[in-house]
Amino acid sequence: MGKAPKRMAGAEGNPTAANALCLRDAQVEILDYKTKKQLCFLDKVEPHASINDIRLMFHKFYPQWYPARQSMRLDPKGKALRNEEILQRLPVGTTATLYFKDLGPQIGWTMVFLIEYAGSLFIYLLFYLRMPFVYGLEKKLMSRRLPVVNLACICHSSHYIKRLIETIFVHRFSHGTMPLKSIVKNCFFYWGFAAWLAYYINHPLYTPPSYGQKQINFSLITFLLCEAGNFSIHVELNNLRGNGPKTRRIPYPTKNPFTWLFFFVSCPNYTYEVGAWISFTIMTQCVPAQARCCSLPVYGNSHNLGHLQGMALIGAAHDSRGSGSQTFQLLIHLKCCRPQT
Repeated sequence: MGKAPKRMAGAEGNPTAANALCLRDAQVEILDYKTKKQLCFLDKVEPHASINDIRLMFHKFYPQWYPARQSMRLDPKGKALRNEEILQRLPVGTTATLYFKDLGPQIGWTMVFLIEYAGSLFIYLLFYLRMPFVYGLEKKLMSRRLPVVNLACICHSSHYIKRLIETIFVHRFSHGTMPLKSIVKNCFFYWGFAAWLAYYINHPLYTPPSYGQKQINFSLITFLLCEAGNFSIHVELNNLRGNGPKTRRIPYPTKNPFTWLFFFVSCPNYTYEVGAWISFTIMTQCVPAQARCCSLPVYGNSHNLGHLQGMALIGAAHDSRGSGSQTFQLLIHLKCCRPQT
């Protein structure tokens, strides 16, 4: 940090082109957000350069801070600028001052999901196998396993196997990475719930549901329908991003009946997710499973808000092109998009 600030020219080579751009080229000063010390000075940066372009330039000076670790902002305490934001559209003059914050080591979201889901699957199976050190009961009790316990294991395992398949082949992530330190919190949430409900459902003294086979069969059918609906919505949301992970389009119901919930909510995948866990709760008559589904609306609401904000940007773009009918359709859709409760 004690070294002299580094400089870089962003437009070199053809003198004629450089002279033509000199009146429009910008300068970017990057400061440390805490100490306010200058880290580098980018000269002759094209006004159409994005924040991602600036991050790549900064990375050349400091290889240890790869773009995913960088947070650039106009104010030390302000919000981080998005990668796609353009320099000339920011409220800065010919010399832009940006504040840099190191976000720390990052991990890809695909790897995050794989660790969360694989861990939950593995932990549940450990309790299902009834390791002696977990329950500490005599072998006679340890060998007894009710049919609903086997069914619960199949449902729980199929849920997370589906999630693993979706992570690899279906999901696209608008944010490429997350801080490595956050994975501890995420894994504690997923793995903790898996261990909590697995302990009770697989306990040798576990008792079957009050209404017997009818309760189990009804819950199983509902669970399977919700899982199919959840998968259908994930595929449909993936199709909306045909032009890249950051592309957002307005979701509409298709011929697939599971997508008809788009008439009422913007992210029905969470509606189906909650339905699946409620069904699992009724099937096993286990309170921890109910606690798991109660946590989903909080997570779903944050994704719902981000999705609606993305669609609002679509409406603004249509307004700028004078497409009133499309904006009207968007407003109708936004009115119908309510967070799941």
